Amino acid sequence: MTIGEIIQALNSPIRRDVIERLKSGPITAGDLADGYNVSKATMSTHFATLKAVGLIEAERDGNSIIYHLNTTVTEESVIGIVNLLTSIADKTSSKTISKLKQKASKP
Repeated sequence: MTIGEIIQALNSPIRRDVIERLKSGPITAGDLADGYNVSKATMSTHFATLKAVGLIEAERDGNSIIYHLNTTVTEESVIGIVNLLTSIADKTSSKTISKLKQKASKP
């Protein structure tokens, strides 16, 4: 899993909300799906996307599937995203400072 794949997985408001809801603890697929006005197939795709990048895990309990956050991957993802944003900010700042110095040195 790459940071790009995680960012893409979190591109959906529904998937971000699922992550937010799972922060309070495990929830069955049915209870999660009840919170959205989409088909079961669409929710299944959302769950599969989050599982594919490792952000959530599923356990079967009889006829129910219970989802929970994979906190290790979630924490690593946040750190990776912060590092990426910091790198972008550093590069942008360096370019901006360089441009400002160039403008300041012109007569």
